[in-house]
Amino acid sequence: MAADPEGTKLHYVDGRPATITLRRCRLEVIRGDKVETHAFDQRDAVTIGAAEDNDVVLRDETVSRYHCRIFREGGSYLVKDLGSTNGTFVNRVRVREAWLRPGCNLSLGTSELRFVASDEKFRIVPSKKSRFMDLIGGDPKMREIYAILEKIAPTDATIVIEGETGTGKEVVARSAHLASRRARGPFMVFDCGAVPENLIESELFGHEKGAFTGALSTRQGIFELAHGGTIFLDELGELQLDLQPKLLRVLEQREIKRVGGTRPIKVDVRVVAATNRDLAEEVRQGRFREDLFYRLSVVRLRLPPLRDRKGDIPLLIEKFLETGRFNRTPEGDKRVLRISRAALDCLMQYDFPGNVRELHNVIERAVSFADGDTIEVKDLPDHIAVRPGSLPDEPTAVERAPSAPLVPDVAGTFKDAKEEWVAAFERDYVEALLQRNHGNISHAAREAQIDRKYFRKLMKKYGITAD
Repeated sequence: MAADPEGTKLHYVDGRPATITLRRCRLEVIRGDKVETHAFDQRDAVTIGAAEDNDVVLRDETVSRYHCRIFREGGSYLVKDLGSTNGTFVNRVRVREAWLRPGCNLSLGTSELRFVASDEKFRIVPSKKSRFMDLIGGDPKMREIYAILEKIAPTDATIVIEGETGTGKEVVARSAHLASRRARGPFMVFDCGAVPENLIESELFGHEKGAFTGALSTRQGIFELAHGGTIFLDELGELQLDLQPKLLRVLEQREIKRVGGTRPIKVDVRVVAATNRDLAEEVRQGRFREDLFYRLSVVRLRLPPLRDRKGDIPLLIEKFLETGRFNRTPEGDKRVLRISRAALDCLMQYDFPGNVRELHNVIERAVSFADGDTIEVKDLPDHIAVRPGSLPDEPTAVERAPSAPLVPDVAGTFKDAKEEWVAAFERDYVEALLQRNHGNISHAAREAQIDRKYFRKLMKKYGITAD
């Protein structure tokens, strides 16, 4: 697996990251004997001009408000004049568009700039730490991810996080945000599979008053709300094809247009995306645009499933018990302090198809069942507490309640009996779909052909969790 040839690159050997290449770019504004440096490294576009909202502001009366823009195309950088009054010159030649070579000079009015670009290669050596921001785990696969994040988090490189449902993709995105220069800015999450198709564009880019029926006022989209920070696009593979070119434009131009609007609005955001699909295969099947795939995949990280790093289970349990709100009494004390060796052994033998999210839910459930300050085997779900090859002392919940038809209370009214049957069907149907889709709510809702929000409403109605 190799990353996009632009900017940051990951080089893999035998499926494992060997080196990372960071593209370092900067503009040097020459003012007599002084040089003012503006680094932009992994940014896709930089606008230069006299207006204060440019990326590089030149206080020069001969420079237009929005004079020119430098952006990446392929593996190189291109400068484009934005209709300036006095023109844009590359090595003293006036241009509308021109490729930039490292060390070339730009002339904008009476201002002189130098374009500098270089690549730095780093060998990926697993970090010695067992955590990175909110990420926890001492497994070598996780420590390799920490080493990559230490290098790329401070940049604005776009990241795509791949992995099974429940592996912690949002935690990776949030950790990259906290380790970046945008840490004080907003961190906005958008689930591409949770919003009805007819509302996704408005949710992403906002809309103007009267743009469509029900648009009673102007509304900012999530890209505007994330200005100065990071936007996390979850379930990216669910984004419909006709919206993908508009997302590509945002990544290339760093500007959006609200639905029903004509004025472009500049946005300064870093994009981190996640998917449990194989995007390369989605491209081959024609379900995902190739140009958007390469634009997003500046850096691609794949999170290992929990079954491949079971040694991290004790660390994760310790974190859940330490930080989980479910483990606090009304007075703020911890309800449960530890887990017994027998209970931990049961968890270590289980494969966790729902990954870290499932482990979290199992621990939350166990805390609610625990009688003392220690989680015991009896507090675990039956399918985990019963070890393979052993016989339980008493029938499990599943054995006690085989799939037999619900017998309605014929002593009641028809309406009451019907409601009882419908409720039983809804509860069993939602639980079965979640189990078949390994706790992925978006996939379960799509299989049921109902809106995700309504699916969540049913889950809440019957107290069903994603595990």
